[in-house]
Amino acid sequence: MEKHLSGLNEKQKEAVTYGDGPLLIIAGAGSGKTKVLTNRIAHLIEKGVSPYEILAITFTNKAAEEMKNRIAVATSNFTTKALWVSTFHSMCNRILRRDIEALGYTNHYNIYDSSDQENLMKKVLKELNIDDKKFTAKAVIYAISILKNNLISPEQANKKASDYYEEAVAKIYKHYQKKLKSVDSLDFDDLMYLTVELFKKKKEVLEYYQNRFKYIFIDEYQDTNYVQYLLSKMLGEIHKNICVVGDPDQSIYGWRGADMGNILNFEKDNPGAKVVFLEQNYRSTEQILAAANAVIKNNSDRKPKDLWTNKKDGALITCFEAETESEEAVYLAREIERQKRKGYKYQDIAILYRTNAQSRIIEKSLARYGIAYRLFGGLSFFKRKEIKDIIAYLQFLNNPKDQIAFERIINTPKRGIGSTTVDKILNFVASEEISIEESMKRAAEYLNAGTSKKVLGFLQMIGEFRLMAGCSLTELTEAIINKTGYLKELELERSDEARDRIANVKELLSETKEFDIHDEEKTLDSFLGNIALYSETDELNDDNRVTLITLHMAKGLEYKIVFIAGMEEGIFPHFRSLGSSVEMEEERRLCYVGITRGREKVYLTRAYLRNQYGITRGNEMSRFINEIPSALKDFPHKEQAVAKKTYERDTFMSRTSNSEEPILTGFRLGDKVFHSKFGEGVVVQIEGDGKDLLLSIAFPNSGIKKLLAMYAPIKKLSR
Repeated sequence: MEKHLSGLNEKQKEAVTYGDGPLLIIAGAGSGKTKVLTNRIAHLIEKGVSPYEILAITFTNKAAEEMKNRIAVATSNFTTKALWVSTFHSMCNRILRRDIEALGYTNHYNIYDSSDQENLMKKVLKELNIDDKKFTAKAVIYAISILKNNLISPEQANKKASDYYEEAVAKIYKHYQKKLKSVDSLDFDDLMYLTVELFKKKKEVLEYYQNRFKYIFIDEYQDTNYVQYLLSKMLGEIHKNICVVGDPDQSIYGWRGADMGNILNFEKDNPGAKVVFLEQNYRSTEQILAAANAVIKNNSDRKPKDLWTNKKDGALITCFEAETESEEAVYLAREIERQKRKGYKYQDIAILYRTNAQSRIIEKSLARYGIAYRLFGGLSFFKRKEIKDIIAYLQFLNNPKDQIAFERIINTPKRGIGSTTVDKILNFVASEEISIEESMKRAAEYLNAGTSKKVLGFLQMIGEFRLMAGCSLTELTEAIINKTGYLKELELERSDEARDRIANVKELLSETKEFDIHDEEKTLDSFLGNIALYSETDELNDDNRVTLITLHMAKGLEYKIVFIAGMEEGIFPHFRSLGSSVEMEEERRLCYVGITRGREKVYLTRAYLRNQYGITRGNEMSRFINEIPSALKDFPHKEQAVAKKTYERDTFMSRTSNSEEPILTGFRLGDKVFHSKFGEGVVVQIEGDGKDLLLSIAFPNSGIKKLLAMYAPIKKLSR
């Protein structure tokens, strides 16, 4: 057992060796939480706890795989086959595959990704004759996701509806769920929503898992939502040995339903819980941590702690102020090259930003300087058209009820079967209450001879694929690629894009071979489940390229050098947070996360003028830079920057002070105002002067409004 304690500090040892009962580990950034988790699990196994009795939940597949490997090493390769280490979604998928038939689905259900979801939602809106401009598929999917994550059924949503929009969403929600069930498919949110439903309906299923999992571990607990909280509570009800690890200061997913209250209220939910604070940071320098601590201390909703480190010698935080976003991007490229000459590799460096739109100008600059980079937030491998096309064949073979997969493949590659024919096939399915394949068998009853022949030809090919049930996944995938003529059609295009697609299709075979070799189940269900639950950050590898990534996606990652671009009011913090103290605290936590991604050096950059969405705006420096003490910051070209800032301020104030209208004076970015119709808002842009002074004001419930200061019924509030 001693080997699990070697190299641990006193607080880490305390967490690893704690006995039975609820345990809360508040783990600051870079404090070795994964090491603590893996060593605690290994410690339990060495004490005689069976791996079969342990459940560990992480938030990415990559983290789950890493943890399982570490546990295997820590237990001298003691079998970890029975150990469940997975994400919430993967855990629920595993539970549902075994018992979902109790809810009226088959255990061969498909899991829809965001694009499949959107296609199905468009069908639902069309069937309900709902205007898809007023109710866009994406917006309704998001609204339904929030309802599911709060375990609100369509019927409950209808009862709670307080206006026309909510009533319409409830109606769409009901039809959408009915449609999903009819095609024997689930969306991501269903995995958890239906698991709770299964536990409530079949008590014996819940009791089986409650008795099995005597020890439950949940990482990143600050990012759990209500349904995840409830699943944890239900599973841990008998043994009470639930260990949660997290950091309220790194809770950054409130916008998608995460509830920081889950970790803040853990002690209230679990009386007598042990609390251990991990505050020693092993990642970053003292200067980086001091800057991060200075920022996060401005939040009130948190558990106070102070990260510290033994890494005393470090560089100051470089704060660069550019004239424009183009100048900022050039600075990033030049500074990366300078650091490369000092011995750093591209893979040691990351550029973080608040929104994906910011990457465009940065990409152009990096390309101009010949800097290799890898962009995250774009189209991941499994979402590329050619990959989704081949996967759709596998989905239909796995689940013959999957209409979305069927519609994708029946004329891919082109075989002369148009959308009108597809509609007739599916209409016959509905009217006769038969399967899609049975409908195709009877195509002669409702299609002309020529079209019927094409449909029967497609059906025969699908039948040939079904006869390959005993073959490996790679053999089946190769047969689909070749017999459908998919590659041949791409080869005939003779374009660079087609060549890239051919390479991607061939790379898919590498994925299937890996699955055939390493997957324990080796079933089509398992392969499709792995793909559906794949996270884009699972693609991260060690090739020598600079990483371009949003701050939200960078959670859990680390780099020797980190640049955070766009440090301006309205950019970061985002303009939507300017009128809300709750949202501002989440933005500040996001900044804390960004700064603590850096191990040796952090840059914060901003532009005086930024062109966004075709509009040039002048933005003030982010408050987060101002919250860092001067002793920790280094401003290159500081004298020039200060002179420029003073000139701009004096010019603006002289313009407003000469105005005849007193209402036009003194407006600044970030000012709070009150409008008689829209309520409280925040000034996010100032254009013009005098009688032409135009204010862009962000109102929490009404969006951004452009108002002439001279005529608008607005009143400036105290800052």
